[in-house]
Order: sequence, then C-alpha cells, then structure tokens
Amino acid sequence: MPRMLALAILIPTLFSPLRSPAQEPAPAIRVSTHLVLVDVTATDRQGKPVTDLKREDFVVEENGKTQKIATFVSPAENQANAAATTLPPGIFSNLPQFRSPGGPIVVLVLDALNTPFKDQAYARDQMLKFVRDQYKPGQRMAIFALAGTLIRLQDFTTDPRVLYAAVVHHLPKLPQYGVAQEAPSDLGDGSADIATVSEVSSALDTFDAAELAFAEDRRVEITLNALDSLSRMLGGMTGRKSVVWVTGAFPFTLIPEERGLSAAELKDVLPNINTRRPDTLAGGTYSSIQRGSHTQEIRDAAARLSNAQVAIYPIDARGLSISTHFNDERTMREIADETGGRVYVNQNEIKDGVALAFADNSSSYTLGYYPENKKFDGEYRHIKTKIAREGLELHYRKGYYATDFTPKKDSHPEQGVAAALGDAAPATTVPFTVRVKSPADNAVKGKVGVDFLVDANSISGEDTSAGKHLDLAFYAAFVSAGKVLSPRSIKVDRTFDQKTYQQMVQQGIMLHMDLDPQATGFPLILAVHDNHSGLIGTVRAFVPQ
Repeated sequence: MPRMLALAILIPTLFSPLRSPAQEPAPAIRVSTHLVLVDVTATDRQGKPVTDLKREDFVVEENGKTQKIATFVSPAENQANAAATTLPPGIFSNLPQFRSPGGPIVVLVLDALNTPFKDQAYARDQMLKFVRDQYKPGQRMAIFALAGTLIRLQDFTTDPRVLYAAVVHHLPKLPQYGVAQEAPSDLGDGSADIATVSEVSSALDTFDAAELAFAEDRRVEITLNALDSLSRMLGGMTGRKSVVWVTGAFPFTLIPEERGLSAAELKDVLPNINTRRPDTLAGGTYSSIQRGSHTQEIRDAAARLSNAQVAIYPIDARGLSISTHFNDERTMREIADETGGRVYVNQNEIKDGVALAFADNSSSYTLGYYPENKKFDGEYRHIKTKIAREGLELHYRKGYYATDFTPKKDSHPEQGVAAALGDAAPATTVPFTVRVKSPADNAVKGKVGVDFLVDANSISGEDTSAGKHLDLAFYAAFVSAGKVLSPRSIKVDRTFDQKTYQQMVQQGIMLHMDLDPQATGFPLILAVHDNHSGLIGTVRAFVPQ
C-alpha cells in the first residue's frame, strides 16, 4: 500500500488533462448515505412543461409523513449542457463527462425478447421516423437491443445520422424463448385406442406447459438482468435517466408485495393502486409459483432502478390494436408508475411516445431527502409529492424499497464484478479513470502498466477511531474470444488517517498494476469494486502502440 500513497502525488502530472475545474463531476451520491432522490416532472393543463417552481413549492411525504427536502435541482440545472470531451491517448474513463456529458440522459431499448416478430418491424419503422422527423439538435441518446442479452447498438450521441444507421442495421429477431407451439390436432386415422390418444394428448399438453413455463421463466431472468445492467451503466451519471422501452409486454411488474397503506392513503392513491402481491400479477402469463420464485430479484431490481434514478417509459410495440391486451397494458402502466415514467399504449404513432420522454426531461426537478425512518429493512415505502400551485400535473415514482445493498459476509463480490464486466457498456457507479502504458513506456520494462485513479467521493468509507477504513478491489485482465488472460487483482483493505483520506478526496485514489503483455489488439477489462457498498465501476481499454 505505500506504493499507492506514493503514486498519489503523481496525479497532477499524470491525469492533469482530465481534472480541470470545468470538467470536475459532481460528487456521486452513495446508497449508504440513504439520501432518497425523487425526480418530478411538472406540466400544466395543456401538457406543457412547467420549469419555474422552487423548493418551497414542493412537499414530499413518505408513508404519509412529511419529509424535509435536503437537496433541490431545478430543470435548468438538470438541463445544463456540456461539450463532449476527448480523452488523451492511453487514457480511458467511465466518468459522466466522458460517457454522456451534460443534458438529459435518454436510452432507447428495442425489446425483441418480449415482442412478437411481426410487431418488431413496425416498431423499428416508428423509431426510424422519430429519428428522421422529430429528433432535435443537441438531444443525446443511446440505443440498446434486448434478445438473449442486452446489447449496445449505439453509445450516447447527438448525431441523428448515427442513430438512424444504428436502427436501420437492427433487424427484427425471433424471440429466443418464445411461446410453445400448439399440440397437433391430427393424431392419426382414428384407429388408435382412445385411451392411448388421450394419454398422448395429455403428455403433449404437459410438455407444452413445461416448455412455456421455461420460456417465460427465462424471459423474466433475462429482463431482470437487463434492468440490473442498466442500473449499473446509468447509476453513476447525475440526474434523471429516461429509458424508453419499446416492447410487446413486460414479463413481470414492479408492484410491491405489501402496500401497508392507511385508509386515508388508500383513498388518496386508489386510482393507481393494486393490492395483489407480485406473485399474483405479471400480465397473467405464467404460474404464481414461478413468479414467486423471482419476487426477491424483482424487489432488488426495483430498488436499484430507484437508486440509479431510472424512469421507464414503456412503449407498446404493437401500436393501435384491435385486441386490448389488457393484462400487458396494465403491467406496462405499473412499470411506469413505479419508476416515474409514463406509458404509451394502444396508439398508432408510437414514435410520439419517445418524444414524450425527451419532453418530460425538460421539466424534471430532483428532490432529495433523508427519510425519518432510518431502518433500511427492504420494506416498500410510499412516496407522495404535492405542489402548492393549482392546475399542475406531477409525475414521479410512487415509492421505493428501502434496501441496503451493503454486501453480507457470505456474499461473493466476484460474481457481481463478472456480471458488470459482461455488460454492454461501462458500469459507472464507481467512477474512475485509467492510464495504460505499453511495455516500452512502463517503468517496469516488458510489462503493461495500468494506473487507476478513483473518485474518492464515490467510495463508502467506514469511520473508525483511527480514521477512514476503505475496502476496495481492483481488477484487470486481457480478453480474447471470451477467454480471460493474464488476470490480476489487488485488494485495498486499510484504514487511513484523516489527513491522508482528505488528500484522497481532493486528488483521488490511485493504484498501479503491472500485467503480462498479450497479443496486439487484445482489449483490457478493468474494474473497481467498493466492498462496503457493493458498487462497481468498469472500463474497457487498449494498450497504446
């Protein structure tokens, strides 16, 4: 560890191109602080954004009790634009100013997993029309697709031509886990024994039911994994993130298990309430036993989305339909309500639903409060936001799970790191920058040098009588054809005195690592894991030639 401290003094020369005051990111809010952030959009009776509200105009309640608003960010502050910054050669980063600098964050997800093949082409055509006809200069968006996993079609960009090309090249796909086929109606010429025919038909029905159950169980798992990936990829970026999810259906809902409302609260929120448990909901598409097996994963995914300030805008890929698809539409509405987004269903021009997400971001306020109830026990808590001005409509998430994601003693952090390294884009909940040196330029000749610089404001240190205790793990490895080569990890589990810790807060936490070189062009995967909070940052890099 002495080498880490010695290297810290090299920060001004090593990373000075990255740390000018104009580029310095706002300190990240860590889950361990239990600051609850609520993003609120306000519109008037005509649906136009209202952007002149003040902190004193809002009242926030949690489970019926008024909370003190500790932080307030106006739409103008949320909309602050910043020019994209180019990284110097050999420098790689997952910091917000390099991932998506300034302005609102909008992500488009084209869901082939949960959308019938015939509807995907229509949805794709609508997205092309949106980019061509409605995309405004300066708007920034990234595009992902969901099939067997979440893949990135296009990273954040303001160029509509680049977005258009990404959607054009994304062709409709058959869902990897579709619905089971119907049993054949022709079972022979009628000469077979009736009992035998009945047994065969029953066996086919049982097989189809098992196939359908497996397919829908996999859909749940893949969709949950995609939500967790989005939370990791977007969680370290400041402000509200709108995820426009173009789909035929969600395979589950985020409705909490126990509402626990008083009679007055129940009456107040009755239009949006559904008191059935999550193991009796999810569009009526599969058995309650299967849904119940994913209840905890759904609760955790909902909590991570809340912490990452992600609002989901479900867009029905089927457009205007003769069939009402009531169960699917209900699930989409519940997903939107629970995350603070809005739903767009049973409409011809589904491209207008994408425009709605951009419009909401222009009137988004962020309210933060430290809940009076300090016990984070995983239970669901209801949020209600009120406004003093009459005639306004507010949209915000209806609650959150008070989940403490601090790793338990029997947890396996390597699993979370492996999942993050497999994501389609960098995990940002631990922001850091790395400089990669070739074997010729590294101090240790013949080795690839990697210098990590971690934003200490993002790390959840533990206060002790001797100072601040940090528990971090640094990972680096080359990858080739899915194989991990030359892996290396260093653990920093140490208490630092206050003077040293304050230096880290101001300058960053730095650590050097030497790796055995590999063939030219092999990418490096790098990760930093905060063992106190469970948060992760990842970066993909290359060795300079």
